Amino acid sequence: MVRGIRDKVAIIGMGCTTFGERWDVGGNELMVEAFCEAVEDAGIDPQKDIQAAWYGHCAPEVGLGGTAMPCALALRLPYLPVTRVENACATGSEALRGACYAVASGAYEICLAIGVEKLKDTGFGGLPAVAMGGPRGQLVMPNDTAPGNFAVLATKYFAKYGLSPEEGKTMLAKVSAKSHYNGARNPRAHLRREVTVEQIRNAPIIAWPLGLFDCCGVSDGSAAAIVTTAEMAKKFRQDPVFVKALQICVSSGEELSYTQWDGTYFATTTRAAIRAYEEAGIKNPREEISMAEVHDCFSITEAITMEDLQFSPRGKVIEDIDAGRFNLDGPQPIQPDGGLKSFGHPIGASGLRMMYEMYKQIQGKAQQPERQLKNPKNGLTHNLGGTPMMNVNSLFIVGL
Repeated sequence: MVRGIRDKVAIIGMGCTTFGERWDVGGNELMVEAFCEAVEDAGIDPQKDIQAAWYGHCAPEVGLGGTAMPCALALRLPYLPVTRVENACATGSEALRGACYAVASGAYEICLAIGVEKLKDTGFGGLPAVAMGGPRGQLVMPNDTAPGNFAVLATKYFAKYGLSPEEGKTMLAKVSAKSHYNGARNPRAHLRREVTVEQIRNAPIIAWPLGLFDCCGVSDGSAAAIVTTAEMAKKFRQDPVFVKALQICVSSGEELSYTQWDGTYFATTTRAAIRAYEEAGIKNPREEISMAEVHDCFSITEAITMEDLQFSPRGKVIEDIDAGRFNLDGPQPIQPDGGLKSFGHPIGASGLRMMYEMYKQIQGKAQQPERQLKNPKNGLTHNLGGTPMMNVNSLFIVGL
């Protein structure tokens, strides 16, 4: 019988670096920064208490290596089982998934999940050619970029639901403006400046209708979590945060060739959400999910994800955006920390950074009092990797 992971695992400590152009440190130093905060927060002795670790990292060419050894070396974890994981842009969530399942299985009592990336060192600029693997090697498609793929998602959505170019651009601008408003109040965000809807609408176009402020930036960062069993959690702190659901959904590529998918939603998110709500016992996500951190690699991604997560009816998210539903002072805040729009996206760290915000908000410990939400009950994180037509989606729901 499938019983899921609900209330079997608790997060007892988390750490998160400042994200940005961290030229002053390397990847190992970033890991140490996040790790030390998580260990102190949990009140554990890392040498005695941590029994296994999952290490999320996506770009080994920057010097951290393609094995788990840099993590063990940097964090002084001698002879522990450390597993390096990678799952595209959902790599950070993948590390946390491994640690949670290890504890839920009974194999370990206390585990570490940590993710890191030094993307600035790679010179990554956000518009690389896409290389698809196959039996005859790599097929490089120079015109197939991430902004281009998500721009098509936007134009398909506008067309299906009858949004004029002006209406669509304004909807997307409000998504980004909201996130930058929140990020400007977060001392750990990379981009800490408010941007107006008009500035966003008039910014240079990257791939129409996506302009400069519709696309997340490139940054360095690390985040970490300490997890244990639900039974042991209160031994370490009075306010642990419990995992209510953990779901991952991976596209088989069906969307690429099956005409039932119309290019206006994420099939993986839609399915993962249904499973997650069932696992967590949530009947009405619009009312029962207090807040969320979602994968806003592009503003259109966040807008459509609101419908995939059943926060807004299909084709109606524009009404909730206009009404301020997802603002910091709205009934269902999205990206209370500023999201990828304000933090950038160091791939191995982003999923754990999202969870850091949910963890702190549920405990009533948001870093700036003006960002602290009133009595949040359940928080959701959504981490997406790939393209609209082929991707991996990771969903966590956590609460008290």
